[in-house]
Amino acid sequence: MNIQRIKQIPAPEQIVEEIPFPPHLKKIKHKRDEDIKRVFEGKDDRFLLVIGPCSADSEDSVCDYIGRLAKVQEKVQDRIIIIPRIYTNKPRTTGEGYKGMVHQPDPSKDTDLFEGVKAIRRLHIKALSEFYMPAADEMLYPENYAYLADVLAYNAIGARSVENQQHRLTASGVNTPVGMKNPTSGDLSVMLNSIKAAQIAHTFIYNGWEVKTAGNPYAHAILRGAVTADGRSVPNYHFEDLFLFAKAYLDQQLQNPSIIIDTNHANSMKRYYEQPRIAREVLSSRQYEPILKKMIKGLMIESYIEEGNQAIGDNVYGKSITDACLGWDDTGRLIEYIEECI
Repeated sequence: MNIQRIKQIPAPEQIVEEIPFPPHLKKIKHKRDEDIKRVFEGKDDRFLLVIGPCSADSEDSVCDYIGRLAKVQEKVQDRIIIIPRIYTNKPRTTGEGYKGMVHQPDPSKDTDLFEGVKAIRRLHIKALSEFYMPAADEMLYPENYAYLADVLAYNAIGARSVENQQHRLTASGVNTPVGMKNPTSGDLSVMLNSIKAAQIAHTFIYNGWEVKTAGNPYAHAILRGAVTADGRSVPNYHFEDLFLFAKAYLDQQLQNPSIIIDTNHANSMKRYYEQPRIAREVLSSRQYEPILKKMIKGLMIESYIEEGNQAIGDNVYGKSITDACLGWDDTGRLIEYIEECI
């Protein structure tokens, strides 16, 4: 094999022992987990907001951002459950560029996965211990999920991963909701197949073990738009898209049929400033059609302290170094609007 070994990465059990999850936080997280599950079960009519930076590039600014979200959560807690995005993995179409904190704990320095697996666990625990808001992350590498399994409230399977067998099987063993994005092609049947696979039991190899899962009844759909062969974005958040998909989803007779709308990516044509407009349209469709009101459980929004994005090395505090994000002022206004309209 043309692979050079650099250093052995500690097993998840070693990292969990080295960076333990405090017992008092486990109780807080359990309560939050149950609240979120009740939303997907239709037993709690609060609206979910999975919101935060495209990628978690800095512990200081990410925790600053979540601290701001925590203050807003107190004000809207009767109507909205906020799940902060702490995305420590960044998928890259060609494999080039910044791949997230797990690869580079410091974006200005070289790759260091040995320290990266520790850094991402410390960040998630710090944010939860300071603000009592369990977070979301993207399951880009299924084996790495084990480093964060006890601290995450929500997982997303990305558009480029949703067809992958290992992602689907691993999702079937996750105890919290997992959102399956539609693939970049826009083929919704692929996403529905992925949801079904995640909801049933499997036996497979995971981190050197033969394992058996029970299935995840909270696996659900995330609509993020599509990209044509010539690179044109095709949104799938309009009323007709949502209504037709909801009918197809129900026909599959899957457990807890639920939809989250990603307001960025191909839905916004990567124009981050369109996210409030898209959110308003989705909320309007949801109010107009009872099926959509029942099935659309929330929105996924890319937001940070400063709007837009920057190159690595520009060093603007709280500004994305990957996809462009909504700024904090617009984010606050958007959450206020959502609270009024749901």
